[in-house]
Amino acid sequence: MDKIRMTTPLVEMDGDEMTRVLWAMIKEKLILPFVDLKTEYYDLGLLHRNETKDQVTIDAANATRRLGVAVKCATITPNKQRMEEYPQLTEMWKSPNGTIRAILDGTAFRAPILLPFIHPVVKTWEAPITIARHAYGDMYKAVDMTTDEPGTAKLVFQGASGGEKTLTVQTVEGPAVWQAQHNTEKSIRAFARSCFQYAINRKQDLWFSTKDTISKVYDGEFKRIFEEEYETTYKAEFEKLGLTYFYTLIDDAVARVIRSKGGFIWALKNYDGDVMSDMVATAFGSLAMMTSVLVSPDGTMEFEASHGTVTRHYYRYLKGEKTSTNPVATIFAWSGAFKRRGELDGLGDLVKFGQAMEDASLETLSDGIMTGDLLPLVEPGFQARSVNSEEFLDEIAKRLTNKLA
Repeated sequence: MDKIRMTTPLVEMDGDEMTRVLWAMIKEKLILPFVDLKTEYYDLGLLHRNETKDQVTIDAANATRRLGVAVKCATITPNKQRMEEYPQLTEMWKSPNGTIRAILDGTAFRAPILLPFIHPVVKTWEAPITIARHAYGDMYKAVDMTTDEPGTAKLVFQGASGGEKTLTVQTVEGPAVWQAQHNTEKSIRAFARSCFQYAINRKQDLWFSTKDTISKVYDGEFKRIFEEEYETTYKAEFEKLGLTYFYTLIDDAVARVIRSKGGFIWALKNYDGDVMSDMVATAFGSLAMMTSVLVSPDGTMEFEASHGTVTRHYYRYLKGEKTSTNPVATIFAWSGAFKRRGELDGLGDLVKFGQAMEDASLETLSDGIMTGDLLPLVEPGFQARSVNSEEFLDEIAKRLTNKLA
């Protein structure tokens, strides 16, 4: 059959370890046979980021702003253990996701992929819960240090006008650890607007939660800006659609989420969203079954899987073993990027192809063919068998071929 054409490239960001292996398999088996693929390729593998002093990450983010759509593979964010594992690293490079999110000033929306034969651990949940994660600042742009003597730490702001503000952080009597984090009014407001607009587009209620009773100024600013945006810009449209905007403290929100039926968007600060998205994904089934899309205020979108690089499987793969690693979230990253690129460029066939990738993946699972992580989760009586990653992708490819024929 004729290959589906593309007119504008996607930004393609390759990654690390087992997800990098799956990335190549997905392209080989599910994309290149059917699409005349056009991408602007950036290798965000850890060693290449090290070679370029992380410039490749900045270049990839800027390319995404220019082209409007990107698809990203999972990447390693090095810690002390990784520095020992990769002795050639010259620096403990920051999270590439954090760098990209800061440049794009986007909001990450993460939602689980539901399967009828896998019921959520939380029995009351009937519909997906989408996590809207603020994607700038907080712990991900923080600076920290240790000290080894008694003393006093101060937080100092020097304004461009020459004005200065100083706060005493704490006086300590011995060794201590310190961290300073920030956010900007512009980014918080963009986060709020993205969440309200996404809720309107999806016709779902929006919840937002912080801890402003403890962090009265920092979290208080988030609460104030959300309320201001709602009252001045979005309230009328919410009421017209019968939608609710709801704010509560994060500990109360967690209790309410567990007792809810789902079907809403839960907006959270950066670190809170990182943690709660993993909790929601696991409770719905598997981290490998959660989509993630970074949405910028100008409509730029970057699609990726929510999970990491699957290190344990990668070392088994290096020994020559066949692994049963779940590629579904990565497939959905590609399919989401194709659908968005097709929408922007007016390419209906590309949009249909993206949908066909998703449908073929879900049909394979519904036929009882799946990777090992899902097998223990299926409901009693559902007939299923575990296959390795390559076999799973081959099964998807068969169904995709039939759909496109």
